Amino acid sequence: MTSPESALLQSWHHNARAWIEAVRSGSIESRRQVTDQAILLAIMGRQPERVLDLGCGEGWLLRVLAERGITAVGVDGDGTLVEAARAAGSAQVYLASYEALADSTADIGGDYNLICANFALLHQDIIPLLSALHALLAPGGALVIQTLHPWTAAAGDYQDGWREEAFTGFSGQWQPMPWYLRTLSSWFNALDMAGFQLVGLQEPQHPQSPVPQSLLLVAEQRVPAV
Repeated sequence: MTSPESALLQSWHHNARAWIEAVRSGSIESRRQVTDQAILLAIMGRQPERVLDLGCGEGWLLRVLAERGITAVGVDGDGTLVEAARAAGSAQVYLASYEALADSTADIGGDYNLICANFALLHQDIIPLLSALHALLAPGGALVIQTLHPWTAAAGDYQDGWREEAFTGFSGQWQPMPWYLRTLSSWFNALDMAGFQLVGLQEPQHPQSPVPQSLLLVAEQRVPAV
């Protein structure tokens, strides 16, 4: 039986072309109106010189950061998305699975001032990966995560567990994608166990919407007690 993690990766392989078209055409309303700007402002507010975009997809954020004079490096687990990012002008884009990153068997550089994960942490066991990212940060570096808001996405079932995105509001042929919903406390616990301390929390929201469009977390390396 296929595990949810394997099905998640397979869905990205299947959906890559459709995803590139959706992002580049601006057809995802929540991204266009709220979440793209939210992650960009969170990154720029820290004035980083060197950024790693985890799960960079087709590279839109890499291009926007490069335009602002920031060295932006990407990594993704799907070859079609990596090639699309490279073809669009992003030179430093690595192809690597999250398992390889968690095991530190993939060399994607280091000393990043900031690592961002924009709707890119969708599997269940994220603590080993977060711990590996901790080691890639320069002293004083930060981790910025934007994800589905658990209260909004839970739809009345507010507990950790696998859910499915069917892409019913998207045009084209999409393969359903399993993803793991975690509550606020689960996010906080995962960051803490990976050696991070939460320093910022935002709930980006469109002024005409009664619910938040995402959850945005900013964490820093925890300073050891003296």
